[in-house]
Amino acid sequence: MDTAIHESFRPYVEYLRPAFERLMAMRPVTIETLPRSVPSECIYLFSEGDSHLYVGRTRRLRNRLRQHSIPAAQHNQAVFAFRLAREQTGRLEAAYNKSDSRPTLQADPVFAAAFAAAKVRIRKMDLRFVEECVPLKQALLEIYVSVVLGTPYNDFNTH
Repeated sequence: MDTAIHESFRPYVEYLRPAFERLMAMRPVTIETLPRSVPSECIYLFSEGDSHLYVGRTRRLRNRLRQHSIPAAQHNQAVFAFRLAREQTGRLEAAYNKSDSRPTLQADPVFAAAFAAAKVRIRKMDLRFVEECVPLKQALLEIYVSVVLGTPYNDFNTH
């Protein structure tokens, strides 16, 4: 069995480790202490201390971070917070019936409180980011970082 990487894919593979190292070398900030000058298109990582929790990618970093953490963010905008709230409330499994749908969960007072608390928690988390403007490199780097760090809240399932 040939396990060699196809030559057309090799530059992408060789890109991943150095980009990952740049990401991890960044001194963490928080959403609230985000510098004035940040890249728009990038990979970002949320952590609490040495616990790396979630990696994402975006074309508009400031807007995406806002979606993760503002009180008015809905379940389809603050996906990471929604996953944290699922864990907090023990409602871990996605359901596709009306009684357990995302909008129904969001309307439940106990879940809504956990969801609101998760958005506050995210605003206080350590944040790192590394610029990447090429969508294919962004996608590959997001997966690479998630696999290498074992981020527990990333889910690459389709809906």
